[in-house]
Amino acid sequence: MKKEENASVCEALRDISQGSFLIECPQYLQTAAEEFPPFARQSQIRTDGKGRLIIYSVCPGITVSLHYYLGERFVFHHQAFPTILEINYCRLGRTGWNMKNGTAVYLGAGDLAIHSMDCCSDSVMMLPLGYYEGISVSADLTVLQQNCPDILREADFDAAALAARLCTDHKPFALPASSQIEAVFGPLCGLPEKLRLPYYKLKVQELLLYLSQLDLSDEKELTLYFSRQTEQIRQIHDLMIHHPERRYTIDELSRQFLINTSTLKEVFKAVYGLPIATYMKEYRIHQAMKLLRDTDDSIASIASRMGYESQGKFSRAFRDVAQILPSEYRRLSRS
Repeated sequence: MKKEENASVCEALRDISQGSFLIECPQYLQTAAEEFPPFARQSQIRTDGKGRLIIYSVCPGITVSLHYYLGERFVFHHQAFPTILEINYCRLGRTGWNMKNGTAVYLGAGDLAIHSMDCCSDSVMMLPLGYYEGISVSADLTVLQQNCPDILREADFDAAALAARLCTDHKPFALPASSQIEAVFGPLCGLPEKLRLPYYKLKVQELLLYLSQLDLSDEKELTLYFSRQTEQIRQIHDLMIHHPERRYTIDELSRQFLINTSTLKEVFKAVYGLPIATYMKEYRIHQAMKLLRDTDDSIASIASRMGYESQGKFSRAFRDVAQILPSEYRRLSRS
């Protein structure tokens, strides 16, 4: 995990203690907690990491939430809300939900997922890279039908039809990153406090109009997986990172974990964002960086611990990933 990639997450969580999760509604800081949106009032969240959820009430039935998480696993419980549609945009990191129906969906930067809030009433969020920053929009379809904003009304927006089209069989619907998704969510990142509500009011209506006219037959959806598959991949990942000196083959892992080789490769890339060989190469080099910074171990010794049979091969791999030789990296990191 590169420091520059999760700097905003670390800054947002600087005052949050490990094992804590804070839910804030800035508009209601001076009022009773009963005025929080219902899913915010009822949410129970457990984690060994830490997180912050900042919720803004944009208009009747619609909220925008900013998510900042550090950790590996977040367990969520709240009342099932089948009439509330939740739209999640991954800005940084990777995240995956194991939903209560046994379905799992994983998002990388720029990806979008949509589900009704009965799917996630008992769910587990996994962070394969250890951090996540995102934005979500929650729309209560019952309230929205009765209090539809003027712009949406002019476009004959139908909230119930949108939910029926995107959330069939109580499963999430997910789209890969695109210029259209980025055009909606990109401007919402890093806004000063005084501009947040005005921007959110504009952009949530743009988002709902975009989704209402989306031609699903032209869209390439992200694949959904079974939670048991993604849990099996996590076990394979943990085995490999605990033994970086070992070079496991796909066939060996397939036999050990009783999983088809093509499924193993496909689901690993969906969860961790990279093919197995590429992921492990980057993991080994980042571990080597720590050892070069924090220890006086020889480069040859570090190469061996990371599974490289020669210092020359290690140096070439290190330069591929870090764009610098290990000896030079050590010198610069200590200067």
